[in-house]
Amino acid sequence: MANLYDRADIYDLFENEEKYQAIKRHWAKILEGREIHTLLDVSIGTGSLTLPAAELGVTLYGSDLSGGMLAKCGQKLKARGLSADLRECDFRSLTEKFSETFDCVGSTGNSLPHVTNEDLQHTLEQMDALVKEGGYLYYDMRNWDKILAERKRFYLYNPMFVEDTRVNLVQVWDYHGEESMDFHLLYTFEKENQIVQKEHFEETYYPVRRAAILDKLRQLGYQDIQAMCHPAYFEKVSADEADWYCVVARKSNIPHTL
Repeated sequence: MANLYDRADIYDLFENEEKYQAIKRHWAKILEGREIHTLLDVSIGTGSLTLPAAELGVTLYGSDLSGGMLAKCGQKLKARGLSADLRECDFRSLTEKFSETFDCVGSTGNSLPHVTNEDLQHTLEQMDALVKEGGYLYYDMRNWDKILAERKRFYLYNPMFVEDTRVNLVQVWDYHGEESMDFHLLYTFEKENQIVQKEHFEETYYPVRRAAILDKLRQLGYQDIQAMCHPAYFEKVSADEADWYCVVARKSNIPHTL
C-alpha cells in the first residue's frame, strides 16, 4: 500500500495561507513568556506546522525520516525567504545526528504515535537528551483518549479545489483493540463531474494515552507541564475536549537519573 509520506505533493494539498497564519498564531501563543530562541522539530515533514515559528524569530532545525518531505520543506523555506538546518533522521536515534542542544525540542503533526508505545518512551528520552537545562519539550497530536472513547470510523473532509480539479478526502479507521489502528486516506480527484484519479494511502498508528506521555515527562524531570488545545489560542477549548492537543513542558535545571 502506498505511503502518504512518499507523496509530498498530495500531503500538502489542503494547505493554504489561512492555515499557515493560524499555525503562526499558535506558535506565538506557545512562545509567549518562554525563552525559546532555537527549536528542533524532530518530525518536521514538509514544514507546515513549524515554518511559521521561524517567521517569529526562532532559529529553526528540523529532522524527518523522509528525504522527500525534507526536500519539500526546503522548497517552502526558500519560497518564504527562511532558512533551517534540516537532517534526515529517525526520531528514535536523534543523538546519532545531533550533538547540540536546543531551547525547545518538539514533535509536530501527530507523528509520535507512528511508533509503538515502547518506542515512544525511548523517543522521548532521545528528545530530552537534546533539550537544554531549563528548556522545553513540546509535542502535538490527535486526542487519542477521545478517539478510543468514541471509536468513530469515518471522517469526511470538506472538498477543496486545485485549479479546475475538485479534491475529496475520506478517512477510514480500523481499530485493533487499543493496541493499534489502520488509518486509510481515500482521495478522489474530479474534473467535469468525472473521477479522473484515485489515491489510497494506509498508515498504522499506535494510540497513546496522554497520561502515559505525561508520566514519562515527569520521570525525566519536567515541570510546568501544560496541556492545551491545538491550536493553542483556542483557549475556551480544553485539551480533553479538543480533537488535537499540544503539550509544553519545562526541563528542570537539576540533572535527572532514570
